[in-house]
Amino acid sequence: MTPPDMPPAAPRAFVVDQLAVRVCPDLPALAQEAADCAQATLVEAIAARGAAAAILATGNSQIAFLEVLGARAGIDWSRVTLFHMDEYLGLPSDHPASFRRYMQERVERRVRPRCFHYLAGDADLPIAECRRYEAALRAQTIDLCCLGIGENGHLAFNDPPVARFDDVDWVKIVKLDEACRLQQVGEGHFPALAAAPGYALTLTIPALCAARRMLAIVPERRKAAAVRAALRGAIATSSPASFLRRQAQCTLFLDEAWASAL
Repeated sequence: MTPPDMPPAAPRAFVVDQLAVRVCPDLPALAQEAADCAQATLVEAIAARGAAAAILATGNSQIAFLEVLGARAGIDWSRVTLFHMDEYLGLPSDHPASFRRYMQERVERRVRPRCFHYLAGDADLPIAECRRYEAALRAQTIDLCCLGIGENGHLAFNDPPVARFDDVDWVKIVKLDEACRLQQVGEGHFPALAAAPGYALTLTIPALCAARRMLAIVPERRKAAAVRAALRGAIATSSPASFLRRQAQCTLFLDEAWASAL
């Protein structure tokens, strides 16, 4: 059931097409609820197969969730293989804005997983790096994908101009649109638009959606317009996140700020 245009208060839970949506009162509650679901998925996979694999997102919107998840004592991280979603083309791993550095500092050094596969944006042969990373992804079952939604509606770095719902590749090089680059500047990762990279390596939408369980973690008022387009607009690449409405294995976690666009 789709919520009305101007709800007096955000509902606790509803469904849009096949997408389950949960609205939490604030960011700490959102981080806890999403971590509960992530933990349950990983523990279930480890119990069933002796191992689990997950894809994690970077960005300011994911920090609280990753902090809570990393503190959970009930996950045997030595049995978990991790991947991340994207990296800037040509950016070294020690750059402050590198997603490899983000994951090393916030996740790997904290939980010590079985393995963390990194996507090298500064590889000498970036197309070959895409193929290498895709092979690693396809070599195992991906149990969990935790992702965000960009201000322009992107998933990973699948911006509207380059997003495809039927990509045959799982990893590719993409040109970043200006709205995406401005978001990176606004979040403090680069001092100005000219300094923000113009290209990146990214997992494609089919790669993300191949996970058995997906959690879309989208706090903050600045994402409200993108959430509205994803939930109320057409399912189209003009709003890549709208494709989540066809993913029955996905739950979208929002805080109360999402309602500002409805």
